[in-house]
Amino acid sequence: MTDLLPSSRMGHGTATERELSRQPDVWLEAGRIVAQRREELTAFLAPLLAAPDLRIVLTGAGSSAFVGEVAAPALARRLHRRVEAVATTDLVADPLGRLAEDVPTLLVSFARSGESPESLAATELADQVLARVHHLVITCAPEGRLARVHAERPRSLVLLTPERSNDEGFAMTSSFTSMLLSVLLVLLGDDAGTVTALAAAGRQVLDARGRIETFADRAPQRLVFLGSGPLAGIARESALKVLELTAGGIDTYFDSALGFRHGPKAVVDDRTAVVVYASADPYTAQYDDDIARELRGAIAEDAVLTVRAAGGVTRDWLLTGLDGLDDAWLAVPFVLVGQLLALTASVRAGVPTDNPFPSGAVNRVVQGVTIHPLESR
Repeated sequence: MTDLLPSSRMGHGTATERELSRQPDVWLEAGRIVAQRREELTAFLAPLLAAPDLRIVLTGAGSSAFVGEVAAPALARRLHRRVEAVATTDLVADPLGRLAEDVPTLLVSFARSGESPESLAATELADQVLARVHHLVITCAPEGRLARVHAERPRSLVLLTPERSNDEGFAMTSSFTSMLLSVLLVLLGDDAGTVTALAAAGRQVLDARGRIETFADRAPQRLVFLGSGPLAGIARESALKVLELTAGGIDTYFDSALGFRHGPKAVVDDRTAVVVYASADPYTAQYDDDIARELRGAIAEDAVLTVRAAGGVTRDWLLTGLDGLDDAWLAVPFVLVGQLLALTASVRAGVPTDNPFPSGAVNRVVQGVTIHPLESR
């Protein structure tokens, strides 16, 4: 694949740009990895999924937590069982509350490096407070503590995403989408046609980067990302990407289409721009379209960008070839819009994209966390 961004305006030559631009190819590789390990995955998961009272908990910190927020609604709908997204930061701080019911549990842990203090602590606390827990670890780093500790455990299975997904840059881009795609493939099925369609849609976004530049020309002081259901998770992830890569230089907000009216809409003014990730579900999409229409009237037509995979109007950004896919799958190429917008804003602000916080105020792998022991109860 050729370089994505020939203009220095959008970070050409940085690790972040390279990692962002190669995602469609990495997704194809992730699909092959899951397909190659299907027999092993089935042997591990089938007995667990046969239990009618199995609870699935998706966990991670920061962007890794948002992987679970995207996947949980779709998995619950398809698997017809309890699927919860619980950040490791919440689980470690309140294990007895977050894991209050001692039922058979599959803890799915997402981690780019596997070195965040909460990553391993969450799995250890689950083992401590639950009688029956198995671990599926999806990570980008084979050398990380999380992968190494769980590699040989009989009730654990470690799935590594492609080597190229282990981002060198500060922000999670390829690592986020690769872990999201992997968990969907593992638990919903590894249809090669779906992965091919997602990769093609991702290239559509990357090839239309000029649309992002035009949107960014508004030089907003505030960026709002809205999405419903699984797409609420990528609204949150997109807001974090802009916040990280501009070193806090742009205020960002996220919400659902309906939730935004209940107070958060107070942030909207003439220096605000909004991205709406529209659902493929016709019912849910009505709410996405309602808020987009309302905000276009309140700010300006070009201040609201709606991204969708079906229907819509001429001004919407339509990604083709995704017919029939649920929103969790759509989140994989959709989030590239937020990533590109974050990269563009970072470069225009003169922030060092690969290391927005050279002072160390914020770190690629979180530091300064003390894990306190939980007394047996």
